[in-house]
Amino acid sequence: MMIYENLYEKVLIEPCKEGADTLKIISGFATSTMASEHLEDLHQKHLTAQIILTVGMCPAAGLSVSNHKGFQNIVNSNAEAFRKHFVCSYIYKAPSVHTKLYVWYKKQSLYRAFVGSANYTHNAFYNQREILAEIASQNIEHYCQTLDAVSILCNHPDAETLVRFYNDSGYYKDKLLRPGPTKYLPNINYVVVSLLSHRTGEVQNKGGLNWGQRPGRNKNQAYLQLPADVYKSDFFPKAPQTFTVITDDSKTFICRRAEKDQQGQAIHTPLNNSSLGEYFRNRLGLPNGSVVTRQDLEKYGRTDVVFYKFDTGDYYMDFSSHPS
Repeated sequence: MMIYENLYEKVLIEPCKEGADTLKIISGFATSTMASEHLEDLHQKHLTAQIILTVGMCPAAGLSVSNHKGFQNIVNSNAEAFRKHFVCSYIYKAPSVHTKLYVWYKKQSLYRAFVGSANYTHNAFYNQREILAEIASQNIEHYCQTLDAVSILCNHPDAETLVRFYNDSGYYKDKLLRPGPTKYLPNINYVVVSLLSHRTGEVQNKGGLNWGQRPGRNKNQAYLQLPADVYKSDFFPKAPQTFTVITDDSKTFICRRAEKDQQGQAIHTPLNNSSLGEYFRNRLGLPNGSVVTRQDLEKYGRTDVVFYKFDTGDYYMDFSSHPS
């Protein structure tokens, strides 16, 4: 049976509803945002499955630092939706693997398998025309085992030696920068997000960067409050879709909109709500868990961040201390 409509539901969700509990994926290209969104969606639907992902095109194409760090963040996350439900490996020996194979198991027995054109990416499952066909072959497990022998776990100490990673922060920065008095290209879609309350002009006492400053919380927990014109627009995808944010200093965050209503008036990091707070405190030279003030931001050199949106679906966040 060939599937070309509603691929996500039919291939990535329905077998789990039927009782399958493990999904082995071999995909030439894959993104950490796709994995994060898929795991979160399963959790929201009260479904449980372990996802075992092998990324195949690393020998030829390398892998972006943002996806590598994103995969590691999922593996190391303590969030209930991700804990012990995700394993990720990279093919590190040529030839590269361009296969797109999705194999479901039920109680360790092969249950359903699909092969076709769709990489394990949001673009493939939502924005492009792709096909997957259900197959029944006893050779599937043997094929997977041959690839296990030439793959390495994403969090293995030797992964960064055996796999070529490229810095997508530098790539996006190069696309933005141009010589002359105007620093950034005018045709790149961007928004400015203040780190101050629009009502008081100060950092919120128990919100925003100081969200965790209340009893019983990790004091680093934080979110970025979006202005009304931004959260009412389509600049950021609406929850529950996740998206990758790459920073000017080459850090990577898997983010999602949240707070207050379905539009999601804030940005947070679902894998660990303290990640953003730790990040900004580090940039500001403050101890973990400390209260962030307007004076801290002004001493650093700015009170806002700028998000740039690229057609890859990634976002670049500039919090450099000397913006143009």
